[in-house]
Amino acid sequence: MRRALLVWLVVAWAGLLVVPWYGLDDGISPVAMLAGRAWLWPLAAPLLLATWAAVGRARRGAHQDKRKAGEAKDSPPPSRGAGEGSPTHAYPDPRDVRPRVLAAAGAAGLVWLAIEAFAIVQHGWGLAWLTALLGPGPDQPALGWGAVLYAASCTMLMAVGLARQGLCKGDVFVVGALLTVVGVTALFVFYPVICILLSALRDNVGRFAPELFAQKLFSASIWGVGCVTGEGACGVAWHTVALAVLVGLLTTLLGLAFALVANRTRLPLKPVLRALAILPVITPPFVIGLALILLFGRAGVVTIWLDNMFDIPRSRWIYGLPGIAISQVLAFTPISFLMVTGVLQGVSPSLEEAAQTLRAHPWRVFRTITWRLIRPGLANAFLIGFIESMADFANPLVIGGNFNVLSTEIFFAVVGAAHDQGRAAVLAIVLLAFTLSAFVAQRLWIGRRSYATLTGKGDAGLPGELPGPLRALCLGAILPWLVLTVAVYGMILAGGFVVSIGRDNTPTLEYLWTAFSFEKGVAGWFLSGSAWPSFVTTIELSLIAMPFTAALGLLTAWLLDRQSFPGRRSFEFLVMMSFAIPGTVIGVAYILAFNVPPVSLTGTGTIIVISFVFRNLPVGIRAGLANLSQIDRSLDEASLTLGAHAPGTLLRVLLPLMRPAVVTAMVYSFVAAVTAVSAVIFLTTGAYNLATVYIVGRVDVGDLGVAIVYSAVLIVFMLLVLLVIQALVGERRLGRRTEARPATTVVAVQG
Repeated sequence: MRRALLVWLVVAWAGLLVVPWYGLDDGISPVAMLAGRAWLWPLAAPLLLATWAAVGRARRGAHQDKRKAGEAKDSPPPSRGAGEGSPTHAYPDPRDVRPRVLAAAGAAGLVWLAIEAFAIVQHGWGLAWLTALLGPGPDQPALGWGAVLYAASCTMLMAVGLARQGLCKGDVFVVGALLTVVGVTALFVFYPVICILLSALRDNVGRFAPELFAQKLFSASIWGVGCVTGEGACGVAWHTVALAVLVGLLTTLLGLAFALVANRTRLPLKPVLRALAILPVITPPFVIGLALILLFGRAGVVTIWLDNMFDIPRSRWIYGLPGIAISQVLAFTPISFLMVTGVLQGVSPSLEEAAQTLRAHPWRVFRTITWRLIRPGLANAFLIGFIESMADFANPLVIGGNFNVLSTEIFFAVVGAAHDQGRAAVLAIVLLAFTLSAFVAQRLWIGRRSYATLTGKGDAGLPGELPGPLRALCLGAILPWLVLTVAVYGMILAGGFVVSIGRDNTPTLEYLWTAFSFEKGVAGWFLSGSAWPSFVTTIELSLIAMPFTAALGLLTAWLLDRQSFPGRRSFEFLVMMSFAIPGTVIGVAYILAFNVPPVSLTGTGTIIVISFVFRNLPVGIRAGLANLSQIDRSLDEASLTLGAHAPGTLLRVLLPLMRPAVVTAMVYSFVAAVTAVSAVIFLTTGAYNLATVYIVGRVDVGDLGVAIVYSAVLIVFMLLVLLVIQALVGERRLGRRTEARPATTVVAVQG
């Protein structure tokens, strides 16, 4: 522990005195930084205190450490639990003030860093009352790598001090991980949201106007019930809630049906079934809506065929609630399938076999055992579907018609002709309220029951067959979904290789060559297609964001499920907040928060990667929580009792059993990054243009052929990436036997 403390002290001093404090790209030298900037000098005081505490600790000598170890050995140990028994565990000494000094020094460094960063901005004081009190203030550029190292070191110094005082049973790794996750989540989720929500209290010229906020919040356009009373249309809030509940229920039930058929039946061609279930995940979100219009619009292929064959008049029924619901169910059901199938695989078959041995009917076994043990996965799947539907922007924009939802209203409030940023912030507050209500309801439904089925004991059971009616119901539910999926993807794959789908079906490669051509020049072969720059940039940034999203999500899930700390519920809601806000709001919030000092990131690839990570982080968290709820805590305790560190227990014991969650987090983070539209449409630049923004631009100018062929290329590429991820990660092994072969007949001969 002392060695780690000294390392972090060295890093902190280096960040303050050696590494440029300002500028991530063109850093200002430390000498120029300190000269004339007296407000930075107090940052050295916390480091001096921490250095005194660390050096004083080292001077105690080895004999005092041995004496303390002997006293701890002679004293009776407390009852063991998750996190105890680790070599990092230390019993706090109430007479030693150095841990408190370390924690206070780290906290003081972070507090003063935040104060000086926000009090002095690029052009003077950051607060109006400071300008009125002191006059024009000094200028300060955006923070750089020196400030990053200083903040990280202060965080770890604080973690060491709190751990020595007994927080999280004295485990430095747990405290450090907790503070790190809280810090980065507060900076990249809470702070941007606060920036945009504060604009709800101001008018369009920036003046404080709470009465205008109340007027917008209780507007009839949000809460009106005219569709019920017959006096007009309902408000956008009720449209969004009705759509989200419908989509959440349908995606959860369809995901469960897919998981049951894939894991509990002998249906042939299961790989094909899994591939079709995964396809909507790897599709740009607006493409499904566009394909539905090509199929069922007034000039759609199916609409024209029905008109010609059965004299069914053409209509616009696909625009509005039906079209949005169908497109969202097609898009979000695979997420539910990925989450439920991991939980279903974790259900111990021995429990089902025990019930069957007691002559329980298969339907009773499923209802009383399987259904109850997969409740966490179902609740998490509904929550994800509900939030995804509320936050979806592309499908309602393409196929919504006159059916307005919160996400599109926010988008038009920001970029529309009216440009009412205050209304966008009010709508975001309403959306947060609905998301919090869904979160609380999910918690109440799951309750405090235990769902652990993975223990350290051997399990040689086999999953039971589904009851006949349930199997027929599942097949009846997924077959129409599969037929519609095949039709949608047939339109996507064929639309880019014909002159004009439905009008002139002459095959052509013109659109493919326009987007992805390559030519030979003086210096050799080069990529000449117009889509190559956005494609390469998108893949690079998505691959960078993928491991960070999975690692941070699973680490956060482990902290929430396996550790106890104050404010745990609030912390869980904080990390889920980025998933609850529409991507358009996240993009605008990032511009408001990170366009100017103290943190200036707009125009760089870093801000796009950060938006990918924290926008998709909740999926990794929910998948990790669903899997961890099935893993018995005795495995953690056994590992810690044998002397393993907390990170060793996490990596060697829990992570192999969480492979379904790892696959879900990695797959979804990569795919969501590649197909993201609303969260990054405001963050892209000429140097960092993304595939989806390029496709939206092609659709906007009417170049549907290039847009569709680009989407088809993305689908094929991401499908190959998913197969590689699955091969690298593999599947968890639970020590269960495979299905037994048919027994041979044995004839007994008596003699």
